[in-house]
Amino acid sequence: MAYNKIESYDEKITSGLVENYKHCLHLLGEDPEREGLQKTPERMAKAMQFLTQGYQQDARKILEGAKFTEAYSEMVIVKDIEIYSMCEHHMLPFFGKAHVAYIPNGYITGLSKLARVVDVFARRLQVQERLTHQILDAIQETLQPQGVGVVIEAQHLCMMMRGVQKQNSLTTTSAFSGQFEHGDTRAEFMKLISK
Repeated sequence: MAYNKIESYDEKITSGLVENYKHCLHLLGEDPEREGLQKTPERMAKAMQFLTQGYQQDARKILEGAKFTEAYSEMVIVKDIEIYSMCEHHMLPFFGKAHVAYIPNGYITGLSKLARVVDVFARRLQVQERLTHQILDAIQETLQPQGVGVVIEAQHLCMMMRGVQKQNSLTTTSAFSGQFEHGDTRAEFMKLISK
């Protein structure tokens, strides 16, 4: 499967989702056969498969595919990686940015692979806390670096559009391993991503 693109949709899954979305529209008081909604269930089915394609992707294989021996042992940071995910509690989007860093221990990976790892886990039904740790764990287990740091800042439509309706709220989560558990390394990382 191509990164961030579904080449073909599973017809059985699409068909099942289409029927369920038609039923949902009907339960909401809409007519799924009216002109503006006739193709909506199919569009929703394909959108949901796209938004959850991370279940069919393997973050560790992505990292292994561009794992290189290198003596570099200073911090590597990719910051401001856009994330778009779906809250598993309300099935509403949350979006923001991830900052990912690691300190190599004999191996580096292609920089784009760090962004791809973020997307693999973001393209699943999620909570931000789990997402943060899944990114860290995949990098730590595959590259076995001296440490990994992940910070995610996101806005959640489940808090903005419904419920408490706080449009300016921002949720920040972090996870650290190895050298990033030490105050000075963590402070350097936090300072560099705040610029």
